[in-house]
Amino acid sequence: MGFYHSTRSASPTFTSKEAIRRGIAPDGGLFVSDDLGGTTIDISTLASKDYPTLAREVMGALLPDYSADEIAACVDEAYTGTFASSEVTPLVPLSQAPNADGTPTYVMELFGGPTSAFKDVALQMLPRLMARTAGAEGERIMIVTATSGDTGKAALAGFADAPGCGITVFYPEGKVSHVQNLQMSTQEGANVAVCAVRGNFDDAQTAVKQIFANKELGERLAASGTVLSSANSINVGRLVPQVVYYFAAYAQLLRAGAIEVGDAVEFCVPTGNFGDILAGYYAKRMGLPVAKLLVASDKNNVLADFLATGTYDRERPFYTTTSPSMDILVSSNLERMLYYLADGDCELVADLMSKLTDKGNYQIPAELLERIRTVFDGGWADEDQVAAAIRRCWDENGYVIDPHTACGYHVMEQTAAVEGSACRVLLSTASPYKFPKAVAEALGLFCPPDDFACMEVLSKHTGTTAPAQLAGLKTKPVRFEDVVDVADMGSYVEQAASRIAKEA
Repeated sequence: MGFYHSTRSASPTFTSKEAIRRGIAPDGGLFVSDDLGGTTIDISTLASKDYPTLAREVMGALLPDYSADEIAACVDEAYTGTFASSEVTPLVPLSQAPNADGTPTYVMELFGGPTSAFKDVALQMLPRLMARTAGAEGERIMIVTATSGDTGKAALAGFADAPGCGITVFYPEGKVSHVQNLQMSTQEGANVAVCAVRGNFDDAQTAVKQIFANKELGERLAASGTVLSSANSINVGRLVPQVVYYFAAYAQLLRAGAIEVGDAVEFCVPTGNFGDILAGYYAKRMGLPVAKLLVASDKNNVLADFLATGTYDRERPFYTTTSPSMDILVSSNLERMLYYLADGDCELVADLMSKLTDKGNYQIPAELLERIRTVFDGGWADEDQVAAAIRRCWDENGYVIDPHTACGYHVMEQTAAVEGSACRVLLSTASPYKFPKAVAEALGLFCPPDDFACMEVLSKHTGTTAPAQLAGLKTKPVRFEDVVDVADMGSYVEQAASRIAKEA
């Protein structure tokens, strides 16, 4: 991988360290490298490699201006003793495949980290990568991010008390689960700020992008020694670590004897912002035999509609669902996918993004849609279907899944495996204990109004145990109860930066 540039313009260019430190390109686009796929991973060697080894190899290829020693140190810091499994992202076989054709199906558990969500895999890494970028002497980074539920806590956990950094997290008021809310509002650390926003995730994410584009705000912060960056998957440093677990899944399948080298594997990914599944596309470009990338959406099915029609339309009702991390109508990382599948046509991408901003929709050329559909497919689940999928997965496999994963389970039930797929892998993005009431109700259990009582009910019925970091939230004191309008988010960031600088 060489230099990075915006999806909307081929110049200027930046090193990977500069791209990670900035978070978003100066013109509002996302950072991409035209060298993606120039370095491939030898899949014949995967079976012999553990997760840290794979992480060093994959990330070294994608972040070329980090030295091998820097990457190795980041990997050790991020993954030594921080995840429940030595595999980091272990595979669990389902005894009954969620499709009549019976293609062997595995769940990849991405929630074994400190916040019980898949975003830990990347957000334990990003602060380490960020710490090795060079800024001016005395300069502080303020991480500003919007979350639909899981990114916020994972970013807070990763950046809390990180030297030279502060972090401000915004989440949509009333539109995350109670457990997710407590995870953020109880966060410890002198350099953190958490605030609810009156609006939905898209409102908050759009405002964050506007904060990055606000030159006057940037100048005022710079004058006080603060620069802005992001922990959302718009930051390439968030995206790159996620590529690793696709190779790790393949390695585990090889070791289990489920596939042979060269066999194609299909991945189903519950996604809202398109980052997690885009990482799978990066893996495919780097040589992983990916048969298909199956997008699973909830009732906010803008991605499923786009893959079916080629029209992206955010002008539609917004639904608050039991899978809040997917309650998104503007999927930022789709921009990167469009760039690559359109053969690096910056002008086209810039035009499409302008139409999305100005009109709320865009239509891609038919030939581009055809090309996209050779790689991606999609489906969605409504709330009743999500609940039914949770029940069926438990009844058929004795395995408990959260509502986001259930969207994927349903879509896999409704979509035949691609011809030639040796296996299917469903990415499980969160612990069911982050959404205990929704899961317990889906299983037909009596649900007390309190989420922590629901955890106990769920544990007793299924024989599973709530992660300690979730069960322990019950007694943690709430630190943050701020709520602002979307228009006031920039001022909140400025105030947080000032407070954190004084406490540093």
